[in-house]
Amino acid sequence: MIELTRRGKNALTIETPVMTAAGTLGYGDLYRDMIDIEKLGALVTNPVTHQPWSPATGTRVVPLHAGVLMHTGLPNPGLSKIVSKYRGLWRTLPLPVIVHVVGTSISDIQYCMAMLDGEDSVAAVELGLNDDISPADAESFTLSAVEATEKPVIVRLPFTNVEVLAQVVADAEAGALVISSPPRGTARDANGRLMSGRVYGPVVKPLVLRVVGQLARRLDVPIIGAGGIHSPEDARDYMEAGARAVQVDSVTWVMPQMLEMIARDLGGLILTQPAGALLDEWHPGIGETERSQKKKKRAAKHGESMEQEENE
Repeated sequence: MIELTRRGKNALTIETPVMTAAGTLGYGDLYRDMIDIEKLGALVTNPVTHQPWSPATGTRVVPLHAGVLMHTGLPNPGLSKIVSKYRGLWRTLPLPVIVHVVGTSISDIQYCMAMLDGEDSVAAVELGLNDDISPADAESFTLSAVEATEKPVIVRLPFTNVEVLAQVVADAEAGALVISSPPRGTARDANGRLMSGRVYGPVVKPLVLRVVGQLARRLDVPIIGAGGIHSPEDARDYMEAGARAVQVDSVTWVMPQMLEMIARDLGGLILTQPAGALLDEWHPGIGETERSQKKKKRAAKHGESMEQEENE
């Protein structure tokens, strides 16, 4: 088991150090027919707000040479409707659910935290901070969230000014830090207009990986690495740099199975390549470790059935 957040009576532990990033798998209802989400350590939902938010107008996606620039506006019908619609699903999922709340104001944060505090289907809350937030507001937003709920509060920091904000938020008793939300950029769309949005893709990894390594050495708080993870090797780089876990985003949109593959790899469920093997003689998607686990479970069930028959 992996202690994802700081120790305490409500600390969150997960079985695998791989999660979705906010905005990747919806609210737990997407990609379920394409990947086995049970292999993930936790599910982080799409961003939600106190009041409904409408989608962005105009161009929303601009392809880049090394990724994509995206501006969605974070559309959602508001936290109350989201919880009402998905709490039943969340209770049935075989992994912890972390609801991502967009931090817009102290009053909105307190409302959202109070509502989620009573939801047994929610294991933790991830608070997303705006890119232009000041250190003072980052501190007050985090303190408000932590004080308003008994659940662990994970804070996702913007890439902008991340090193200063990380120290402030850690001192405000955040349970863990996500480093970081996708950086913002500007690109020209198909109509020739400049559009701003968040940058996703492999190019993000070197930038964020450097910061994760620096902060992991300085701060006494669990760090979750996020940005540009497109392979098990990328995820392992973050873990080697000091991350407690990782969040995966954009690769899921183009290759959903890779998310599961990364989770299997870091969870010890991937078959390693034997010495002298050919290049195509490994990574079949299901490892010997998992096969062994399944055999043990089947054997245990068979033993229970035999014992019941003898007792009868």
